[in-house]
Amino acid sequence: MSAAEDVRVCLVTAPDPDVAQRIARALVDEQLAACVNIVPGVRSIYRWQGALNDDAELLLIVKTTQARLAALAERLAVLHPYALPELVALTPSGGSERYFDWVRAEVKGTT
Repeated sequence: MSAAEDVRVCLVTAPDPDVAQRIARALVDEQLAACVNIVPGVRSIYRWQGALNDDAELLLIVKTTQARLAALAERLAVLHPYALPELVALTPSGGSERYFDWVRAEVKGTT
């Protein structure tokens, strides 16, 4: 099994920089994520409760493992102001094995 197989790259949107930073710091501090990138300038167009929305957001790119994904989702639901926060988990198909080892080491051993 390659190191990438249990690593997850998660996409989460946030409404503003303060919320994005608070979520990112909490996830890393609590060892639910090894790293969170905050990408400004995202524009989201979506339908919510029957209305078309067009909002400025930030994108959080969260690196974690499959084993910590459920705990991350639970914590995100508490930290996030949205009624239904975005959480999309992707499995990398390649990349740096050393980086993936680091991700696993940063989130391992916590419950």
